[in-house]
Parts: sequence; structure tokens; C-alpha cells
Amino acid sequence: MGEIRKIRKVLKSKPTIEGAGVHLQRVFGFSEAPEFDPFLLLDDFRSEEPQDYYQGFPWHPHRGIETITYMLAGEVDHADSLGNQGVINPGEVQWMTAGSGIIHQEMPRGDADGRMGGFQLWANLPAAYKMMPPRYRDVRNSDIPEIVSEGGARVRVICGRAGDVQGPVQDVIIDPQYLDVRISADSQFTWDTPRGHTVFAYIIEGQGVFCHEREPFSYPLQGVNYFDMQREELPGNGTLVSFEDGDQVVVSTQEDALRFLLISGKPIREPVAWYGPIVMNTQAELRQAFDEIQKGTFIKSGSQPV
Repeated sequence: MGEIRKIRKVLKSKPTIEGAGVHLQRVFGFSEAPEFDPFLLLDDFRSEEPQDYYQGFPWHPHRGIETITYMLAGEVDHADSLGNQGVINPGEVQWMTAGSGIIHQEMPRGDADGRMGGFQLWANLPAAYKMMPPRYRDVRNSDIPEIVSEGGARVRVICGRAGDVQGPVQDVIIDPQYLDVRISADSQFTWDTPRGHTVFAYIIEGQGVFCHEREPFSYPLQGVNYFDMQREELPGNGTLVSFEDGDQVVVSTQEDALRFLLISGKPIREPVAWYGPIVMNTQAELRQAFDEIQKGTFIKSGSQPV
């Protein structure tokens, strides 16, 4: 039996506005990014109000990163400078490697009840791969395998390996694992994690006990008013739990079922120069990228969208 990871930090997502006026919850971003290497940002854009999201994310550039969009409800229309066009439906994933540069747009649409929602994760690229050719992967709902763990949890394997099951997204530089985990009430879930990798869980339904710690808010906490919170409260919807190093994550439930994203990746440990949608290693590379955007020479593969 391996060493169980301990809780390092608990974060509550915070409201912010991005794109052309999309209201979303930022789980972590620029200021917290060094703690989540190789990941840079996680946004939760679940909403039941069309006015919060209908303006979407019109044409914008990316370089030096990968963006991973996982949909739960509604749809997102996508188009990019590689000529890709399509729709991300509930249960589906878009894994886009910006590499040397891509320009794309993401326009959300709600379902019949106005619900739209999902998550976007940004993963950094090492310096040696910053300028790799961009690529785009559509992962359909039916292509994502689901396994049942020893404790009865249902685990969708988007990326990474679970026993003999390999997720559909492969050959990613940072060796990530991206899981959607559902645990029934009064159950326990134990999952092996690579030692040395960054690991965190983001709760999207229910409440749970992580690493046998029933007072997790005794740990460093961000985004919460202490006077508005009962200390006995367990981590719930919109809460991220990050872990110290170790071999396993253990999660248990009481009267509530629990659903969360479990994400891990190999740290890059390189300097980060980041402004807006561009993430490089030096300020000089950052200036070059924005200079190329101004000159119309940013795209190295594909063509400038009209």
C-alpha cells in the first residue's frame, strides 16, 4: 500500500468575466498557477442563465499551451485557423494544442432549458514544444471509456490510464490524467497517482471527505469569507482540493453522493511569461508573439480566419 496524499490547499472558485462577457467561476489562474504546474488555469462555466454566456468567446489567439474543454450541458460551436469546425456536445471533450499559434472561437449555446456548462483547463507546454505545430482533437462521448473501481465508483477516463483502460487522448507532453469520478453515498474511492505529479480534485456535485481529513478548511483557504462558513462543512460543489505528493488519493462520502474531476500532470518547472491567451518562457518571446499578431504573421500552420 502506497502513501496517501495529504491535503495541501482548498480553494473556492471565484466569479469573473471572460470573452465577450461570459460570467464564469475561476477555480485557479495566474496568481495560483505556480502551485498547479503544469496547469495554468481552470474555469467552471456552468450556468442556467443565457445572458451569462451567449456572447461567448469570439476569435482570439493562443500560443504555447493546450486548452481542454469538457462539456456537461448545452453545446459549444468551435472554429479555428486550422479549418476545424464542429460542436462540442454534453459528455464530449475538445483537446486543443495551440503550439506555435492558433486562432479560434468558442460560442456556447444552452439546452432546451437554457442550461450550458462545462470546464476549461489550460495546460502549459515545455519550452521545447512551445512552437510545435498546433493540433485539434474532438473526443466524442462514446469514445470515452467508463470503468467501475473496486469500491464501486464510476470513472470516465478522458486522458491517462486506469488499469488496462487507456483514455482516448494520448501522446500529451505533460503525461496528464483527466478523470470524471462519481461516488455513491457512504462509499470510499482509492486511486493510485504518479509520485511527483501535481494532483487536484474539483468537486462538481455533492460533498466528500478527502484523505480522511474531516476538517479540510483548517488548511490554507482562498476565496471564502470565514464568517460565512461553518468549519464542519465538507468540501462541496465549486471547491478544489489540491494534494501533497504521495501515491494515492482517498475520497469517502457520507450521506451525499459525490462527483468530481480528478486531474494530474507532470510538472514542467520552467519560467512562465504569460499575458492573456499567450504563455511563453520569456518576456522577449511574449513580445514577439504579440508583435506577430499585429503584423499578421502569428499563424505558422493553417490560415488567418476571415
